[in-house]
Amino acid sequence: MNVNSNIPPSSGCLLISEPFLQDENFVRSVILLCDANEKGSFGLILNKLSMFKLGDLLEGMSNLESEVYVGGPVEQNTLHFIYFGEKMLEGSVQLGNQLWWGGDFTELVEKQKLGVVDLENFRFFIGYSGWSEGQLDAELEQNSWIICNNHSTRNIFFSDPDELWRDILKNMGGDYQVLANYPIDPRLN
Repeated sequence: MNVNSNIPPSSGCLLISEPFLQDENFVRSVILLCDANEKGSFGLILNKLSMFKLGDLLEGMSNLESEVYVGGPVEQNTLHFIYFGEKMLEGSVQLGNQLWWGGDFTELVEKQKLGVVDLENFRFFIGYSGWSEGQLDAELEQNSWIICNNHSTRNIFFSDPDELWRDILKNMGGDYQVLANYPIDPRLN
């Protein structure tokens, strides 16, 4: 079954790994594509929790209990974030309805110290998922990814990470609902 439309992936869309993808970095992953152009693509895995809390990664902020996700296998010594709501940071890039990527991190820290931001509306990531020129297109041709252009920003932030892959496929309807129920290892079924 060809699961991709003829619409190329763009910033703000989701890439859902097809159920047969065996790359351990991306099994059952949902990736928010933050940037896609002719030079390559950049995204963040939305449903893979790390073992860290935000306070573990920021000096002098050990009281921060926000979950940190693994954004991908590339440069896991970097910290990235997205947030939900109105634009509140200089340099943030809009990815969708009330969905923002990045921005001035120093400004975020200052606003957090003043108590004017709700970190519940933020997602933090170590590392990212990246594709060089033409690499993502090749993976789409191989049907490694399902593109979802119509998704709820609220689901990204408030769905259980363990259920996000399944929930998004179910919400896409049709043949995707069948894929949502596909077992991780069909031999065990």
